[in-house]
Amino acid sequence: MITASNYKKQRLFISVLFLGGIIILSGCSRVDKQEWRDSLAENVELLGHRNWILIADSAYPFQSRAGIETITTGRGQIEVVEAVLKAVEDADHVKAKVYLDKEIVYVPEENAPGITSYRKELKALLADREVSMVPHEELIAKLDEAAKTFRVFVLKTNLILPYTSVFLELDCGYWDSRAEAELRKSMEEDSLFPD
Repeated sequence: MITASNYKKQRLFISVLFLGGIIILSGCSRVDKQEWRDSLAENVELLGHRNWILIADSAYPFQSRAGIETITTGRGQIEVVEAVLKAVEDADHVKAKVYLDKEIVYVPEENAPGITSYRKELKALLADREVSMVPHEELIAKLDEAAKTFRVFVLKTNLILPYTSVFLELDCGYWDSRAEAELRKSMEEDSLFPD
């Protein structure tokens, strides 16, 4: 039998469930456009030599390793790649080595509608850059190894095409291999302080 007291308890219980659901769902929402860009700017300031930035498709797994931070952007892959490349270019302290999944070249349009268009857009975006094509599993192994000691920042996009991730290995922006070789050579000399 439903009494006034039971009815009030049921209404209270349903209200609590409803509010709890709203709170849970709001915690699962995607990062809005400005928030992911703010997070990108903050991370680029913090990241340096040996860190990685990954712009991934929507199926990229949420990794459990402590050194890997993942955020969802809710944005298109090309937009996010362009924003990340610009952020790295604008930073004086880092530069990026670009890697793509080797498999992307071989994914047929009939199995992944839209892949041809995506490849064209990505090729145009990366036209002036040196890009290394590496099998996906090797790139994932590099990320896993780097994450043991260094931070990996993952930006998930809303793209639903396979083997489309863009991997950026950060390097020092104001020091290069030529300067490092000269330093090592001078260290081999006997004098304590060269001219």
